[in-house]
Amino acid sequence: MDRLFQILSLDGGGIKGVFSAAILANIETDLNVKITDHFDLIVGTSTGGIITLGLSVGYSPREILEFYVSNHLQIFNKGLITNLRHYFQNKYSPQALEKSLKKYFGDKRLSDCCKKIVVPSYNMSDDDVYIFKTPHHKRLKRDYKIPLWKVGMATSAAPTYFPTFNEIDNIRLIDGGVWANNPTMVGIIEALSLFNVDISSIKVFSLGTTNELKSRPANLNSGGLWQWKKDASNVLMHSQSIAINNIASHIIGKDNILRIDPSVPEGLFKLDKLNIDELIAKASSCSRKQIPEVESKFLSHMAERYEPLYK
Repeated sequence: MDRLFQILSLDGGGIKGVFSAAILANIETDLNVKITDHFDLIVGTSTGGIITLGLSVGYSPREILEFYVSNHLQIFNKGLITNLRHYFQNKYSPQALEKSLKKYFGDKRLSDCCKKIVVPSYNMSDDDVYIFKTPHHKRLKRDYKIPLWKVGMATSAAPTYFPTFNEIDNIRLIDGGVWANNPTMVGIIEALSLFNVDISSIKVFSLGTTNELKSRPANLNSGGLWQWKKDASNVLMHSQSIAINNIASHIIGKDNILRIDPSVPEGLFKLDKLNIDELIAKASSCSRKQIPEVESKFLSHMAERYEPLYK
């Protein structure tokens, strides 16, 4: 099979999903295109999963950006005791996020998606990966019944920030970012295994949510739990993302993958730091430089129309 197969891959990152949505919105505005017309598969984790769900049912990136702008203060509601509470339990209540997703997606289910999508989560009950998929293959006979708001809750249940999401068969689901914050390889594997695409036909547009440039203090060299308490998760997440991008580049060729994930000063953007205007400004600056390459690499291809196998 030698037809081109293009994948849009969207990282996790909490409120930093504003950056991803703004990048896509700028591409659509500048080039007068509908971005989803040019990708055969969309894969997204956590906030990238929510963006993926939105794109799959016809929301434009600009409308998704407005979703973040309109709901971020409720979702990341910082009370006087929020930081203290974070030491002992999840930092935020999930109720505002759930209310926002229910309003946004209504009663739509994975079978209502007009694009093929894959959204990672993690199963705490079985200690195993958990991946939501549209019914784009004959063996995918269960997920299509799941409401989109539940998929959004499951993929974005970031440990310590939100509680596990238990409303899908009582399985304890958490943020897919614990194993696939950069879901590029999830998309490539889906293309190879379920779509029978030739590896030479795959192209990937991988969109991050900005990469924080951190200095690693010398006390980590021989540090224990105390010294590593602030850096361990960041090192694990960042190294995972770099490794995934490098592996993907080796598998499909570096000319067939475009990764946008600009480095930013330490502390400028955080999962729940609500400086949305700065994120939008960063996306504007970054997209201005990258749009010519996006256009040349991806926009000559038109994806095949998708019809779900099950309703």
